[in-house]
Amino acid sequence: MGVAVTVVVAVFFLGMGVYALAAPAALIRPFGVTLESPTSRSEVRAVYGGFGLAIAAVLGYAAFRGGDLAKGVLITVGIALAGMALGRIVSAILDKPTPFYPNWLYFFIEVIGAGALFLVA
Repeated sequence: MGVAVTVVVAVFFLGMGVYALAAPAALIRPFGVTLESPTSRSEVRAVYGGFGLAIAAVLGYAAFRGGDLAKGVLITVGIALAGMALGRIVSAILDKPTPFYPNWLYFFIEVIGAGALFLVA
């Protein structure tokens, strides 16, 4: 089960990473952000694209490696996902309410992903 959970989360990050590299403006558009400059597109490609691919790679490694290193990877990525979800909660407290999509959908994906990784770590 641990391998399956890890692979599912890795595929999510892989998809996000590839999509961000190929179409950064389309990836971020549901959040009401427009990318007008090469600098802004570069930022999305770096943070969502490059980071997503890196996380997918370490999760892929962890899925088939096992041991303490894999456990550390799963805990670290789980904490990162939980931190993302926490950021959405802070925003919900400080800002106006947001619709379910995209913010809360991704909140639940992040919480579920974090919980699943913690369970299999």
